Amino acid sequence: MLSPKRVKFRKMFKGRMTGLSHRGSEISFGHFGLMALEPGWVSARQIEAARVALTRHIKRGGKVWIRIFPDKPITKKPAETRMGKGKGSPELWVAVVKPGRMMFELEGVTREVAETAFALAAAKLSVKSKFVVREEAHTDEA
Repeated sequence: MLSPKRVKFRKMFKGRMTGLSHRGSEISFGHFGLMALEPGWVSARQIEAARVALTRHIKRGGKVWIRIFPDKPITKKPAETRMGKGKGSPELWVAVVKPGRMMFELEGVTREVAETAFALAAAKLSVKSKFVVREEAHTDEA
């Protein structure tokens, strides 16, 4: 599973997920993409499950890019623990996803295969998403 090799601080504030994603909102590498439609946290386990579903469906033909990385630690306190005594210990890693963020990209397969593969991958994620296709550069030849 994905997680940072090392971080400057062990624990992080919750933060806010308002607004749209400006960086990483276009298809940069592949021909097809999976774009987030709502804000949320996507855990490392969800990213890995989506990646496995994607690569299994395309039968390892084509190339997959994962455009999100879980770099935010989420802490949890043990069950049945009284309030106070500080913040809990880091339990999992999540990627903060805003609407418009391109989460996965794919190339080397047909559109039909890409759509079904992304539908399987989207079922593993905790945010609503949509299938997008790269628009090719149009040249006006008159």
